[in-house]
Amino acid sequence: MPKKMIHEFYEMKRKGEKIAYLTSYDYPTAQFAEAAGMDMILVGDSLGMCVYGYPGTIPVKMDQMIYHAEAVRRGAPNTFVVGDMPFLSYQSSVEKAVENAGRFLKEAGCDAIKLEGGRRVVPQIRAIVDSGIVVMGHIGLTPQSSGQLGGHKAQGRTLSSAQALIEDAKAIHEAGIHMLLLEAIPPEVAGYITKMLPIPVLSIGAGAECDGQLLIVSDLIGQFQAFTPKFVKKYANVAEVITGAMKAYVADVKAGKFPEPAHTYSMLKEERPKWDEWVKKA
Repeated sequence: MPKKMIHEFYEMKRKGEKIAYLTSYDYPTAQFAEAAGMDMILVGDSLGMCVYGYPGTIPVKMDQMIYHAEAVRRGAPNTFVVGDMPFLSYQSSVEKAVENAGRFLKEAGCDAIKLEGGRRVVPQIRAIVDSGIVVMGHIGLTPQSSGQLGGHKAQGRTLSSAQALIEDAKAIHEAGIHMLLLEAIPPEVAGYITKMLPIPVLSIGAGAECDGQLLIVSDLIGQFQAFTPKFVKKYANVAEVITGAMKAYVADVKAGKFPEPAHTYSMLKEERPKWDEWVKKA
């Protein structure tokens, strides 16, 4: 199946066809996502927690994002891949923002980038878009600035904060974003923004009225165990399956049940007599 491109996501919005969006951080998971018919893959900075065990996304470095994005691209050559701009890869200057956004395309073969923030990142968005790069905005709960938000808390739950989100959405749309991700905001606010904007609006914990949905793959398959956000639906529990398999392996090794002859290699038939003779003399 050919890779969808940005104009096709606009057409999906027009037709009311939902967009399926998932994170992936490595080659095999990207292969699974493409085989499942995923429309888009996000190489998210959530890999800081899901892959590296960091307490949050702040420690993630640009080089780490590029390494993982390269692997995902190889695993899903026919899927639209979005690279997530990590903390301080775009905030400090417009020039740095453009350079790092370009790395996702030049070094990892991504189709677009995502960056967090509203009105305060308008200059960066304009510059990245002007350089010819497809940009996805991200407002609501923005993990990279969660300290200013009082932690990982839902946003837009009061009239004033909902209005601020709407103003952010308008500002970054005018700056040129091609898509928008809304995280952890009430569905009525997300629905308003989705109808207000002509571009695809995706949800992660923002309700069903958006043009598509995003989940963290480690949550979806039940791999990440530290906590489960309210908006997550677990479709599997691989942590239980994997732990069970490892326990069975430990038990077999301790009991001498593994390996069995079926798991070993036989010496070549014509070489066995030579081996037996050599052992007698050794």
